[in-house]
Amino acid sequence: MEIMTNHGFRKTIKYLRALIFISLIGMICMLVLFLGILGYAKILGAPPLAVPQSTLFFADNGTLIGESNNGQKRYWVGMKDISPDLVHATISIEDKNFYEHHGFDFKRIAGAVIADVQAFSKVQGASTITQQYARNLFLEHDKTWKRKMHEAFYTIRLEMNYSKKDILEGYLNTIYYGNGAYGVEAASQYYFGKKASDLTLAEASMLAGIPKGPSYYSPLSSMENAKNRQKIILQSMVNNHYITKKAAQQPLNLVGVHTTQKVKVAPYFQDAVKNALKNQLHLDERTIALGGLKVFTTLNLKDQKAAESQVNQYVSNTSEIQVGLVAMDPKNGYVKAMVGGRDYEKSPFNRAVQAVRQPGSTIKPLLYYAALENGFTPSSTMRSEFTTFHFDDGTPDYTPHNFNNKYADGEITLAQALAVSDNIFAVKTHLFLGEGTLIETARKFGLSTKMNQVPSLALGTSGVRVIEMANAYSMFANGGKKVQPTLITRVEDYNGNVIFEKDNQKEKVLDAAKAFVMTQMLTGIFDPKLNGYAKVTGSTIVNDLTRPYAGKSGSTETDSWMIGYSPQLVTAVWAGYDVGKPLELTAEKTYAKNIWANFMEEALSGKPVKAFNPPKEGVIGVYIDPENGKLATDDCPIRRFTYFVEGTEPTEYCTDHLSHSDKGSAAKKKTKQIPWYKKIMPWGH
Repeated sequence: MEIMTNHGFRKTIKYLRALIFISLIGMICMLVLFLGILGYAKILGAPPLAVPQSTLFFADNGTLIGESNNGQKRYWVGMKDISPDLVHATISIEDKNFYEHHGFDFKRIAGAVIADVQAFSKVQGASTITQQYARNLFLEHDKTWKRKMHEAFYTIRLEMNYSKKDILEGYLNTIYYGNGAYGVEAASQYYFGKKASDLTLAEASMLAGIPKGPSYYSPLSSMENAKNRQKIILQSMVNNHYITKKAAQQPLNLVGVHTTQKVKVAPYFQDAVKNALKNQLHLDERTIALGGLKVFTTLNLKDQKAAESQVNQYVSNTSEIQVGLVAMDPKNGYVKAMVGGRDYEKSPFNRAVQAVRQPGSTIKPLLYYAALENGFTPSSTMRSEFTTFHFDDGTPDYTPHNFNNKYADGEITLAQALAVSDNIFAVKTHLFLGEGTLIETARKFGLSTKMNQVPSLALGTSGVRVIEMANAYSMFANGGKKVQPTLITRVEDYNGNVIFEKDNQKEKVLDAAKAFVMTQMLTGIFDPKLNGYAKVTGSTIVNDLTRPYAGKSGSTETDSWMIGYSPQLVTAVWAGYDVGKPLELTAEKTYAKNIWANFMEEALSGKPVKAFNPPKEGVIGVYIDPENGKLATDDCPIRRFTYFVEGTEPTEYCTDHLSHSDKGSAAKKKTKQIPWYKKIMPWGH
């Protein structure tokens, strides 16, 4: 027994010796590795304190149109020019042991790990100021382990080669404070309208809380959140003996204005591009502003200048009317021009992208496309007369009105109803198809705003965005292909690597034949042959037009619209008051049409005149009498060449203009058809 015991004891001693030996070897290896890292860091020397690069924005021809607001280039300040209260507040809340550690706070890391394990999620951060500064100096947009290792190594190099003062100064000049303000000087100017050296304790403690969540803790976004964060910071300053409790109460005066903001090329467009970088490409705000990106956009400088020129020309300087305009290439959705308002410096709110306004009758082409899908044709007729609609389901009676309360008091065709914008025809069609049909169709055309399933929806009473309406009409212009409003074609990082490139694959969502029939009907608003009880709605601008266009105007009590296109360009224009004030002056109601017509002519100047080409199959063109939609004879005083989906063209001849003796043989007559390309200018027949 004693022999076995001694044997076991010796065996245990042997294992312990082996374990100690292995541990020593491991410790030596770790020490060698650590010393190797330190030695390598020492050999490399001081890392360059790279100033973040501005992101550059280019037009479609490669011309530089804008540069991101790079606060560090303009506002880098030394420690002597930063309020001590801001320095103390930042250290207290971000890294209270900043002056004691060498880049990594291991006690804090251990505490954060324990807190995270207890909460089963990441609830605490442990990054020191040096680590955060190292992160700010890296411009990559990815979040990989490789980047984290680089940041850790960069932290070591910073601590080995720079003083705590240099590191703190660099951190305070590169941290993001929200609203485009990078660095303490830019943030102080933006939030409080003063230099960083002049900040009070109250201002400094509130400013120090913003970087944790710029959109959440900004006093301009939520004063409640900002004050709650400020209380935590003030208490931490008391705990760290920077202030006394008595010093915590002081007033605040917020400004919220960049003192050096300047007007730039297409400012509304550039804002929309930055928004797309953030929400569509999912780049963070710092990368967008300071990542040294090259962003190639779809903006056409000639078109943009024309758009701004026409808005300035037609809207009176004394008027408070605002304008939203979007012009895009219907083939690919590329936005060529954008006007979001009349003065960006006074109001950066983008009415072309952000505003939701009632489209009025510009919604009718979508309704009538759905009608074509359900058996309607340009010659389908309904009565236009004063009408009150009654409903059995408890819905209140509805009495729509035509413009100036004029009605045909008889049958009119769909083609004429669209050209003169008859509201009774539209509501009857809407109710016949079912109130949900227009909503489903609007989604097919890319409209994303909420729409109410009510009779008045046919008259555009549910709000839409200008850019989405331009996109919807693009689908008519391109023969039914799905496109998306596109602002960016390519993005390169600061090293020239392509991180995004637009894919121009197209998907068919509309029937090409029906889309073309709608386009040809939309040329009718410029064709006096479709005049009836009222003139066609484009009659006031037809003399300004020199090429084939299709389009639709629309108006409500507070909104004026014109949307139209050629084969090369589609443009949507809205005009109205931001506050929803009624449009009462006659001139106010003409702004949208005049801006649209003259912009299209200027933008297309020098480009070939193109017709709307019918698809190779699926449509047929015949002469009809525009009053009744029947096949026209030589006796009809007005004959209009009209396209139909093949198989839906009228077969009955017009007999309204024949003598009684001739009516019996009228059915034997055949309409004379002529090539479509001779009839591309509807107002020229």
